Amino acid sequence: MSPSRFSVLGSQRRDADNTRGGRMNLNKKQWLLQTTFGIRARINTNPDFQRPAVWGSAQKQLLIDTIIRDYDVPKLYWRKIASHPDRYDVVDGQQRLRAIWEFFEDKVKLPKDAEPVEGVPVAGCTYSTLPDELRIRCDVYPMDVVVLEDTDEDEVREMFLRLQNGTSLKAQEKRNAYPGAMRNFVHELVSHPIFSRVGFANARLNYDLVAAQIVRLELAGGPVNVKNTDLNKMYVENKDFDPKAPVAKAVQRTLSLLSEIFPDKTPELERFNLVSVYCVLSELLRQYVLEDFKPIFQAWFLGFEAVRREQEARPEEEADAEWVTYREKISHSTDSSDSIRWRMEFMLRSLLSQHPQIRLKDNQRGFTYVQKLAVFRRDVARCQLKIKCDSAALTWDNWHCDHRVAWSKGGLTTVENGQAACPPCNLSKGAEAAA
Repeated sequence: MSPSRFSVLGSQRRDADNTRGGRMNLNKKQWLLQTTFGIRARINTNPDFQRPAVWGSAQKQLLIDTIIRDYDVPKLYWRKIASHPDRYDVVDGQQRLRAIWEFFEDKVKLPKDAEPVEGVPVAGCTYSTLPDELRIRCDVYPMDVVVLEDTDEDEVREMFLRLQNGTSLKAQEKRNAYPGAMRNFVHELVSHPIFSRVGFANARLNYDLVAAQIVRLELAGGPVNVKNTDLNKMYVENKDFDPKAPVAKAVQRTLSLLSEIFPDKTPELERFNLVSVYCVLSELLRQYVLEDFKPIFQAWFLGFEAVRREQEARPEEEADAEWVTYREKISHSTDSSDSIRWRMEFMLRSLLSQHPQIRLKDNQRGFTYVQKLAVFRRDVARCQLKIKCDSAALTWDNWHCDHRVAWSKGGLTTVENGQAACPPCNLSKGAEAAA
């Protein structure tokens, strides 16, 4: 076996050594493998910018074979995060560390066709069954470790991206290492309850990818391209994103409604349709009156997916033409604006055709000057809500014209549906409605 597959990135690692921004301090040390195994509880191989473990058994076996033959292995990069005792985050090399530790735990075997090492058979050996001399060689194998000290999060993420240059990181795994508030907001969305109920796994940061696409759609106010180049641009241009901004609240509100509609594990919520379902629900929240809506939406979606599966089981010439198109839209170019819009409109049309009672909100939300004056005089300049007051007297410069039946619930913007309110009462009513 050739060691070149492990040493090929050496020059890239050397380039990264020379990339020192700000006050970052890099100290190169040699650690024996058995020593790293002994303090593994203090070495975090999965800080939040790292990708999950992706190495297969063949890659792990090749690394161990490289070590027992005393070939070179590229150095590791750790960030020192605490002292007394020292603790570290792994910036680069987590796959290698995990493979080494699994070998020490007898969870990795050398391949059955491994060539002898210096005439000593090693095929199929675990750590504990290696000949003593080779086991000692593993124990004292010196691994070069570059320890990053006095560094901040942005510098570490920059270093991580540079070290991964040329490797097979997926686009979302790279974005997860971007500095800035947008990355943080997207990554925090993954902990939302809805992602514990979907029918797909978080392999290679799939949840982060879907969350990023959802944020991009909400920022645009509707279907747009959510391709990797678009998401990269969003992360860069929104490094100072405010997690309390209206867009952020809209995302949280829609995801929370989704989790209320689907309170249990729902295998039908697949990666290919979660974005579409989000778009449908977001459009409904903006444009339609949603009363007693949750059971309606859940039943419709489960029925929609049942029909989709039934249609896909048919030969294409026997399937409904629109369902054939839908199958194409969820199979190809799923992240294009045209595909997302078509899927959203198809699903929305399906829902509204089954439930025609779902009606549009009144287009006019704000009361006109004339309407306000009529309400103010009719209510004799007194607060009608009386939540925080006892029908307080109002002045024209300090009062609110409130919908008796909330606009979000289909209330019309008419004098009949208007009422005078003092600001504390009206704001209190809004807070109670949002709770």
